[in-house]
Amino acid sequence: MSSPHTPSPAPDATVIRVGRRSALTGLPCSIALMTIGAVGIFGAVLVATGKQKGEATVTGYVGLALAVVLGVLGVALFIPFWANRRSRILIDHTGFWLDKGGHQKVIPWNTLAGVALYWSEFGRNGKIYSLELYPTGTIDRDDPLLWSLVRDEEPLHPGLPRLRHRITLTAPNQRPVVEAVRSRVPHIWLGESQRAAGHIGRPDIRRHRQRRRDRTT
Repeated sequence: MSSPHTPSPAPDATVIRVGRRSALTGLPCSIALMTIGAVGIFGAVLVATGKQKGEATVTGYVGLALAVVLGVLGVALFIPFWANRRSRILIDHTGFWLDKGGHQKVIPWNTLAGVALYWSEFGRNGKIYSLELYPTGTIDRDDPLLWSLVRDEEPLHPGLPRLRHRITLTAPNQRPVVEAVRSRVPHIWLGESQRAAGHIGRPDIRRHRQRRRDRTT
């Protein structure tokens, strides 16, 4: 969906550093979990070699196992936060740009039928947001940068396509993104809509892999 006439965002593009904001909160939490895991592994080694002080108990074993599990969770969280720490959203007169570690892709405004903001409850008092980009035509489900953003769901209004791009936004990010979109393309802004909890969903990894295999055979 990128255009050869728009190789990069305009100098006056609105820039939202979504990766940095997420990393500032996510990386410390994941490092803390990995530290707990390291303590658990160290304790397990002591138990296995018989060098621990005192008698090992069932409760102690459970605690060590839980620490290791938390450590694994910390690693699983650290990897995506670190990989996406430089991710940015840029919005200019051309379209909606995604920049992931220097790899850029633009979704031009003239290829969109509408843009909407979805939100759903997250936890007791939180909210999670997503920007829905509805195309006027077909989209590439397997685009190297955008495929994980593709969702196939009932549209906001009749006449809009089921297939769209969904960009997840945090509470601090959603306001500047919405303001920038509304200032650039007010004519395709569709407003906000509350969705059921967990509306973000997941990319269709299985079918994505299947389509890639089909193309290579």
